[in-house]
Amino acid sequence: MSGGIDGEFTAFVNERGDVLLRVAYALAGNQHGAEDLLQNALAKAYARWPRIRGDAEPYVRRILYHDQVSGWRHRSRRPEVPVAVLPERAGAGDHGHDVDLRLLLRNALLALPPRQRAVLTLRYLEDLSVEQTAELLGCRIGTVASQSSKALARLRQLVPALDGHLTEEVR
Repeated sequence: MSGGIDGEFTAFVNERGDVLLRVAYALAGNQHGAEDLLQNALAKAYARWPRIRGDAEPYVRRILYHDQVSGWRHRSRRPEVPVAVLPERAGAGDHGHDVDLRLLLRNALLALPPRQRAVLTLRYLEDLSVEQTAELLGCRIGTVASQSSKALARLRQLVPALDGHLTEEVR
């Protein structure tokens, strides 16, 4: 590869890397997993850079979503054990309820199947339409709608305190 392509790729990573890392974090649920997920996606993108350089970000995002879902299918992992009551937290301050709610939400998201988590990430973090989400995940619009509905219902079940914060949507 020539220096020009390397420079273009480096500029892309410098410009969009932080945004892509936030998406990877939402999918992986932890910093190390997110960094690994993004690094693998960028390595795949680099190999195809001459073909994708005009439209690289959607390509990298697609890799992130597909690799995360695929990785969960093929990896055996230790099961998470949900708890009914979280232990007391020292120093929660005035925003303790918000922090606790966010931690509950994070743990509930990690308990969702990978496809449901990917759908919620695309729909609510990335603010994509149902159609865009379906296209990115390579599935039907009905699949996105049903996965979203099931995921939101499961989140309400896992974290009843979220019930007023989650809205059901059709398209």
